[in-house]
Amino acid sequence: MDGMKRSGRGVFILAAGAAIQALTGIPAAWGVFHEPVAAEYRLNEVGAEWVFSLIVGAFGVGCVLGGFLQDRFGPRPAGLAGAALLAGGFAAGAAVPAGSAAIFALAFSLPVGAGCAFLYPAVMSCAQKWYADRKGLATGVIGGAAGASGAVLSLLVNALTGQWGIRVCLWVLAGLLALICGVGAALLKNPPQGQKQPAAQPDAGGPDYTPARMLRTRQYWLCVAVVALASPTVLLFSPILLELGRQRGLSDAWAALPVAVGSVGSAAGRLLMPLLSDKAGRRRTYLGLFAALAGLSVGFAFAQGGWFVAGYTALTFCYSGQAALLPALGTDLFGLPHAGINYGFLALGMSVGGLAFPMAARALGWQLARHWVATAAAAAGFVCLLALRPTPKGGKSPTGKSLRKN
Repeated sequence: MDGMKRSGRGVFILAAGAAIQALTGIPAAWGVFHEPVAAEYRLNEVGAEWVFSLIVGAFGVGCVLGGFLQDRFGPRPAGLAGAALLAGGFAAGAAVPAGSAAIFALAFSLPVGAGCAFLYPAVMSCAQKWYADRKGLATGVIGGAAGASGAVLSLLVNALTGQWGIRVCLWVLAGLLALICGVGAALLKNPPQGQKQPAAQPDAGGPDYTPARMLRTRQYWLCVAVVALASPTVLLFSPILLELGRQRGLSDAWAALPVAVGSVGSAAGRLLMPLLSDKAGRRRTYLGLFAALAGLSVGFAFAQGGWFVAGYTALTFCYSGQAALLPALGTDLFGLPHAGINYGFLALGMSVGGLAFPMAARALGWQLARHWVATAAAAAGFVCLLALRPTPKGGKSPTGKSLRKN
């Protein structure tokens, strides 16, 4: 009976985490924010992209702080702090005077990116602890909701902006985020320490790396490089997706279609790839996804019309799939005891990639620069994965599969 109760609590935690993540995919939906935000706050193209880059940058840094808070005090305080930051960022953005580009970039981007960062490791680490022997399942359910959030937010933003404008839209979203993320975060709770689930036993004797020890490993730096090198395949295009769609033959009425359909691809990748990795192995699944990202990035450079939509959807599937594998890969390599803050340090790769690759693409200057930067980065990520090996302590993952063989 006690096991059934604990199992029921695990399902409850998954539901709360999924509800939170369904509203936090701001980067995936940024294409629908881009134009109304730029018009209201008088942001030029570079300024609007910097708002997005700052969100991504703040996410990586915030993951370290949120991960520390989660590991030290538990997922509930970290989640509540994240909900407050996220809702506060939207409210601050709504309150900024029209035309105040620099103030908006700081008041909105930094708390929104940090708020998403506080919530993600809190939710993900908590869910993985409840499902220690099925981390792919836990990661897939939470990640699937995160992927679907792009479509959810796109629908909300389009409807609210079309009716009342972007400023009212930001106020409404601030209220929704405070309510749903706040209530969901209040429900987060780690499994009882004195009553470990049978599901958690396969992790006994596994790796247990403190952040300081993890940072001294070759595996950590390879993982950070992988995270950074994945980012340009989608994040270089998300801010300009509506404009790019029009250039590739989509009408104004259909320009937002890649955002919505891409969110479906993102949700599918986040749900299916962690489950596949439980069977096929984390490293093998990662290698397949990076190979696909490199090939798809080449095709996406020339895709028109419906093929443009299909290409972006396939890219989001692979990009989100590899992103969803990171929490499980991190605990395979470095263990569960410090999963929150260790994930935060791994996610710093997203900050590096989110800031460095847009600058590199702009410096190159020509129209297809984004596509070739994305292709080269994905190929380099594949090479880094080939070099990735198990950590010295605990060469087997909790699923019993050696990373070296998989």
